[in-house]
Amino acid sequence: MGEMTKRERIQAVLAGRAVDRPPIAFWRHWPIDDQDPESLARVTLDYQRRFDWDLLKVTPSHTYCVDDYGARHAYRGRLVGDRDHTERVVKRIEDWDTIRPLDIRAGALGRQLKCLRLVIENREPDTPVIQTLFDPITMARFLADDAYIIHFRRDPDRVGRALRALTETCSALARAAIAEGADGIFLSTMGASYEVMAPEEYRRFGRPGDLAVLEAARGGWLNILHLHGQHPMVSEVADYPVHALSWHDRTAGPSLSETSQIFPGTLVAGVEQFNVLHFEKPDAVEAQVKDAIAQTGGRRLIVAAGCTYPLTAPECNLVAARRAVENAARETVAP
Repeated sequence: MGEMTKRERIQAVLAGRAVDRPPIAFWRHWPIDDQDPESLARVTLDYQRRFDWDLLKVTPSHTYCVDDYGARHAYRGRLVGDRDHTERVVKRIEDWDTIRPLDIRAGALGRQLKCLRLVIENREPDTPVIQTLFDPITMARFLADDAYIIHFRRDPDRVGRALRALTETCSALARAAIAEGADGIFLSTMGASYEVMAPEEYRRFGRPGDLAVLEAARGGWLNILHLHGQHPMVSEVADYPVHALSWHDRTAGPSLSETSQIFPGTLVAGVEQFNVLHFEKPDAVEAQVKDAIAQTGGRRLIVAAGCTYPLTAPECNLVAARRAVENAARETVAP
């Protein structure tokens, strides 16, 4: 098999066809740079040129989705480069009444669309680009911290009205990202976890917003759902209209092989980022990549970390992961 372009390789994997080698992509946060659209676009593109991943995920700070509601935050040296909330928007249950749909062309959301536009304009033409979005229930969590679940349970009608406004905003952003030329969205949820809520609660509060946002992004051909947390509801989202699923397979489970029996699409996982990618030697990283390929037979797999990785992870381990997928291709064609 001849060498594929990045776009051809990803599209073949999504279709369950054979590829010249398994696609691979890692992503990270960009503290301080992520507060300016030009800076975030520049470091994102520089990172892509250095490692030549098979897809490019635009990764803003999670705070961008609630900035325009008045969220206050600061970078204080988190290991993965994300920001700390210094003041929440929703302090009392009555504060949910202030949440309305946002103008996505203004403020932080508008700046993020500008960043996306710059990345698309300057990427290599065959490199798929996906925009990170946080689903409505995760936006609610960012607005109120862990109290959002208590508020849901105490006054579901009040919080439900706010959730519909967040859904409208997130859906508009998804639609705009695809219109800007993104190949898909990376929809991250922190709610679809058994440690956060019961399945029936997620079906009531999380699922409708997720499906609305995914409907808005239906023009994308590379929509990925990310389940954040240590007890993901894989079975609850297995029927979502997404092309691929991302989760912490090495620490949270289920494994790649188990998940392939539950979710019909492509799996985006394989490497544990906080210990193996961060502290182990390159051969340990290569071993996890090789194991991920073995678990899936190399089909419907995009090799990736469970989520963003620590900023202090050595670059030699990223190089090792890339080398492992290339070695896998050579071993496949070896006599």
